[in-house]
Parts: sequence; C-alpha cells; structure tokens
Amino acid sequence: MKAYVHRHQPVTNATAVIKSGFGGMVAIAIVALLSDASGVMWLMAPFGATCVLLFSVPASPLSQPANVVGGHFVSTLIGLIVLTTLPVAWWSMALGVGLAIAAMAALRITHPPAGADPLVVMMAGAGAGVGFDFLIFPTLTGAVALVAVAAVVHRIAPKTPYPLQP
Repeated sequence: MKAYVHRHQPVTNATAVIKSGFGGMVAIAIVALLSDASGVMWLMAPFGATCVLLFSVPASPLSQPANVVGGHFVSTLIGLIVLTTLPVAWWSMALGVGLAIAAMAALRITHPPAGADPLVVMMAGAGAGVGFDFLIFPTLTGAVALVAVAAVVHRIAPKTPYPLQP
C-alpha cells in the first residue's frame, strides 16, 4: 500500500515552485495573446500539460525541445492521417493514440501531453474540418513558442539548465 501513496518527486523549494507556476502562466498567456493578435489558433489543451513538464521538471528527457516539438508534431500528424482515412469512432481514436505513442517511442521523442493530440484532432476535426494546416497552427507554432518561453524563464534566477546539453 505504501508504494501507492509514497511521493517519489523530491521536495522543491518555494522559489522553484513559484517560478514553475509563473513560467506556465507566462507561456500560456503569450501563446494565447499570439492567438488573439494573429486571429489564428496557437493554443490547444495539451499545451497546458506541456507547461507542467517544461516548468516543473525541465531536466526530464520528456521536457526537452526535440520531445516537445517533435512529439506534438508526430502525434498531430498521426491524428490527421487517422482522421482523413478512417471514421471517427472509439476504435479509431484508440488507434490514433496507440500509433502516436509507438511513433514517439520509436523516434525517441516521447512527450506525454502529445499523446492527447490525436484525440484533439479527431474530436475537433469530426465536425469542424480540421486539416493538415493544424500541423502549423497550433501544433508547431505553439510548441516552439512554449519551448522559447521555457528557455527564457529558466534563465531567471535561480537559473535552471534548459535545454539539457547533449
């Protein structure tokens, strides 16, 4: 039973906790502002979870730029391919998520929030005519913007190494 309630995440100091929340807030605010200013969608729900990784565990391999951008790109592409080739149903949504997970693992760009991208694409696209331009807006532009904000925020004291060096 103890294994189910034990917290493996280390204790974090208050400054890092505040900086994490601040970073996520600023990143989503900037991406949402860019959406408003441009009239083009830059934001999608999985980006909230991306911010958790970018700002709370920036040293994780799952938080690195290649994983964030590549994971969202590959997963969205798979969602779009499934959307355009199969009917939207429980089994096709499951197939899209499974293929996205497998592709990210095979390419070594696993980013857990991107696992939701096929669902976003298929649920939104079923009636709204989501097309391959979704790869650019919001997927690539939004993911790149979040990584850019993370790179800047992690340079604020106390500095956090981000991205990790090869």
